[in-house]
Amino acid sequence: MNAQQPHTPTKTKKIFVSACEPSSNLHLKALSKHLDTHLEICGIFDKDSLQGLNASPSYTLKDFAVMGFFDVIKKIFFFKKALREMTQLAQTCDVILLMDSSSFNIPLAKGVKKAQSKVPIIYYILPQVWAWKAWRAKSIQAACDRLCAILPFELMMYPEATQTQKITYVGHPLLDEIPTLKNEIIPRQKGPIAFMPGSRKIEIKKIFPIFLEVAKQLDMPKILVIPEHFRSLDSQSLKAIYGEGLEHFEISFDANATLLQSSFAFVCSGTATLQATLIGTPLVLGYKARSIELNIAKIFVKLQCIGLANIFYNALHSGSPRAGAHRIHTELIQEDLTAENLLKAYEQCDEQIFLNKAQEIRSYLGNGSAKNVAQIIESYLQETR
Repeated sequence: MNAQQPHTPTKTKKIFVSACEPSSNLHLKALSKHLDTHLEICGIFDKDSLQGLNASPSYTLKDFAVMGFFDVIKKIFFFKKALREMTQLAQTCDVILLMDSSSFNIPLAKGVKKAQSKVPIIYYILPQVWAWKAWRAKSIQAACDRLCAILPFELMMYPEATQTQKITYVGHPLLDEIPTLKNEIIPRQKGPIAFMPGSRKIEIKKIFPIFLEVAKQLDMPKILVIPEHFRSLDSQSLKAIYGEGLEHFEISFDANATLLQSSFAFVCSGTATLQATLIGTPLVLGYKARSIELNIAKIFVKLQCIGLANIFYNALHSGSPRAGAHRIHTELIQEDLTAENLLKAYEQCDEQIFLNKAQEIRSYLGNGSAKNVAQIIESYLQETR
């Protein structure tokens, strides 16, 4: 009889993940459901985003959190140290997954390539080169092995990657994270009104008082959506952020559930406009910032809309996200953001026209992205076996 050959254990595959922002970790949480549970995961992320997986972050979001320009200056030596460490750690893995955070992740990708590492680099949640700094596309193409686009029009920003099939439209992560979409309009008298005055304290202080004026004039249930990262705060701490008027609202920390039951939404953030549109809740966007911030933004950001739903709708109908002729919802910016104008937009909104346009956006984006990205990761892991 032949002696039985000794069993050689299969080497556990290791993925490096760099997800330095809250939104990236939400997308990472959806992605984790499709990843092999035997993988080892290291890098920068919140461990809660990878529950059930063998995940050990070197840094978390708290380490990378900054508030304003001067905070960035104070932490510049930390960022340089972290970049050196993570560039070295990434080279010990089988696959590198970068998510958003271009100011950190692009130098990281360049550092790995400069070291002549053969570890494949996948970039998921690409930098918004279609909005500003379009020249970054060339260096991103050169530094990465695979680009996962979450917007159909992103492909035209990376012509070289498109020709070599290095870029793929994978779908949009919000379609993984939103559990239910409306196919019928909720009559206003039967549904509450949602108020979403932003996730940053500086936004809330400027926008919530105006939303409060509107709420006082509406004789129906009103729900204030408070960001998840404020959930642990007590009532006094919330009052310090929002000021007077919280008693006029029911409080919710679940934006998806609130938008699903609401008949209309007053929204601050550009991303939340896409969230509401995909769910099927009519809305108006209201935004106000310091004049100097807006003037600087106009110099660099080449967009005529600030709501993602409107940006996408222009890309769908005009071929460019930078166009502004087509709108799904009203945008009220700076001095146009008044309670009177918000109420006017609310009263004049045609819910059925909105829902028809929302369904166009759903068809345009097609599907969620998590499963497709997981399959791309697995294909690279198979190559290294």
